Amino acid sequence: MGTKAKDIKLDIFKSLFQGFSKLNRKERLQRLYQMGALSAEDLKFLNAGAPVDPGLAENFIENVIGYFKLPMGVAANFVIDGKPYVIPMAVEETSIIAAASKTAKWVRDYGSITTEVVGKNIIGQIQVKRVKDFESFKQKILESKEVLIDAANRSVAQGLVRRGGGVRDIQVRSVDRGDSHVMAVIHVLADTCDAMGANIVNTMAETVAAFLPDLFPCEVGLKILTNLTDERRAWARCHVPRSAFHNRYFTGREVVERIVRAYRFAYHDIYRATTHNKGVMNGIDSVLIATGNDWRAVEAGAHAYAARSGVYRPMTEWHMDKNGDLCGYLELPMAVGTVGGVTKLHPTAQAALKLLGNPTAQGLAEIVCAVGLAQNLSALRALASEGIQRGHMDLHRSNLELLERLGAVRH
Repeated sequence: MGTKAKDIKLDIFKSLFQGFSKLNRKERLQRLYQMGALSAEDLKFLNAGAPVDPGLAENFIENVIGYFKLPMGVAANFVIDGKPYVIPMAVEETSIIAAASKTAKWVRDYGSITTEVVGKNIIGQIQVKRVKDFESFKQKILESKEVLIDAANRSVAQGLVRRGGGVRDIQVRSVDRGDSHVMAVIHVLADTCDAMGANIVNTMAETVAAFLPDLFPCEVGLKILTNLTDERRAWARCHVPRSAFHNRYFTGREVVERIVRAYRFAYHDIYRATTHNKGVMNGIDSVLIATGNDWRAVEAGAHAYAARSGVYRPMTEWHMDKNGDLCGYLELPMAVGTVGGVTKLHPTAQAALKLLGNPTAQGLAEIVCAVGLAQNLSALRALASEGIQRGHMDLHRSNLELLERLGAVRH
């Protein structure tokens, strides 16, 4: 395929994205080919409308009758950790990709986005329905931890172990049932490498659960992963100097102050927090769908993590630093994969991963988190300076005009 987009020098990257939104679809694809983000085979596939054999869908779901296609575009201008990226996004809502691209260009030129992954493990849960003496139960399980880990790794996780993953730890929690008894929950923590790993973690939990009655008299209940993968999180930070916010209506400092106030509104009001977080997920879900990942799992974990204090809060944090510059932060559970399942089988998902330079699961998690933070900044900046509807409705107007033309044709 040649040079990957993230390996291109920044000045060349900027020039190739100049006027990108004004190009037609074939011209955009050609420009991405020039960038090295797409191969000749990808170009042919996408030019043909990304045709996928309906028979392939039989491997994904049941009772297949066809495909429901979402438009897939690319967010331009993203520079993450100093490297340029072309971001594939599959979404039906007007303005999401335009807003992400505009904000990415603005941050690229004036600020920065940095990312990191914290932890590698996802969690399988084993429910023990009722425990009379929780402390004795916990002590017995932890004393047997190494044996249980070894059993799971030897029986079901040999492939993961060869790739540097496998079961890493076992933890024990108590959960109040609301009556006189206590429920015990065992967490099986596993590094699934570049796979999301849901199926193998479920199997690991079942394997460990089979040993429990012999260790301690108990009745085992559910054995399944949790999508609150707080042992595998990604974060993104954004810094933009206040001078970059200056416009004809407000000084840069005033815009920064207004963005921070908008964040505080979301922090204190659950109704606003819900819409605030929907904006974050506009970016995150779009990349996850394009790359064939389980966006519902990530979304569920993200909303649960936003409520971990007991109160539903905004996913992002924004504050003004001592220089008056804007600083943003987003940290979320982020169990994504770049191998296995739809990600590996679906040709469009494979093309999307190529656009990103074929990242590892960790790299994809960092990219996804950066896009979510940029998407949120785009909305807050619009709300704080010109109102959210101005840009949104300019783009939405073309949809209304199309509906009118279709109506005229039908009648």
